[in-house]
Amino acid sequence: MVRHATSIKRKKEILNIETLEMFERLINLDSKSYALDMMIMPGTLEDKHKNCETIPALRRQFNLIYLLLEGEHDVKLGADHLQLQPNDLVIVPENTLYASDHIKNCRGFCIHFKPEFLRSQLARPLTKEFPYFYFDAPHIINLSQQESLVIQSAFKNIIVEYERSSPEKDSLLCNFIIILLLRVREIYRVRVKELKKNKSRHEQLANGFKLLVEKHFIENRSVSEYARMLCISPKHLSEVVSDTFGRSPLQIIHDLLLLEAKVQLQATDKSVSEIAYYLQFDDQPHFTNFIKKRTGLSPYELRKKL
Repeated sequence: MVRHATSIKRKKEILNIETLEMFERLINLDSKSYALDMMIMPGTLEDKHKNCETIPALRRQFNLIYLLLEGEHDVKLGADHLQLQPNDLVIVPENTLYASDHIKNCRGFCIHFKPEFLRSQLARPLTKEFPYFYFDAPHIINLSQQESLVIQSAFKNIIVEYERSSPEKDSLLCNFIIILLLRVREIYRVRVKELKKNKSRHEQLANGFKLLVEKHFIENRSVSEYARMLCISPKHLSEVVSDTFGRSPLQIIHDLLLLEAKVQLQATDKSVSEIAYYLQFDDQPHFTNFIKKRTGLSPYELRKKL
């Protein structure tokens, strides 16, 4: 179904942003005219972030890769909440819960793209060719200066071609994006081997917990149940998770619940009681107490503020 720019008014469409045109208009506040069926959008972080200081909790129906060179940029990606460092490469697979609370003076490169744009060049699904798009893959990699320069060059080639007028533009862009993805895969393979080799048993358990929570936090918020899944005691789970992430298992579960609650409050027309039911709270008062304890606001007040 084609959506015209003037018809996108309801809050609920922010939750699952389906088109790049919608993302540019709603998040980057870009008033330029874009095609509704646009499949790729490359650019610099300076340009993309010039109108926004935060990114609300959302899910995109397309992939995002960006390289931060300098500036202040935090990221909430699934259960992770991190302050990015220079030369951090961030991979956000489609439909991943993502947000940023603070963006300032950022410099770098980014690209949004739909997998369909690359279909003619891929013999297998995107995740099979490039495993860093899997849900449970590491999604933030700090690059060396040399690696960063290689990735910057790939981004620059995409941007130059995107701004050119050519009858072969789509084919050239497709190939340049594939080159970027191959360059990332080249670095990613080495880095993942290093991570696995250097990761302690405690870190492996903590990351296993984090992945389980990202998949099951709505229906399962019992630390004991996650410990059972990992075949360790709740006490041991609390120790390894707190040591690794600086947050207790329960804090991580609650942080994800709060992020999802914010998405539902900001981006849908559901009533507070419907959201409480969706998030599997016993009733609306329990949900209200959960929100108020963590934000100082009632769900209604939080919805107005978001």
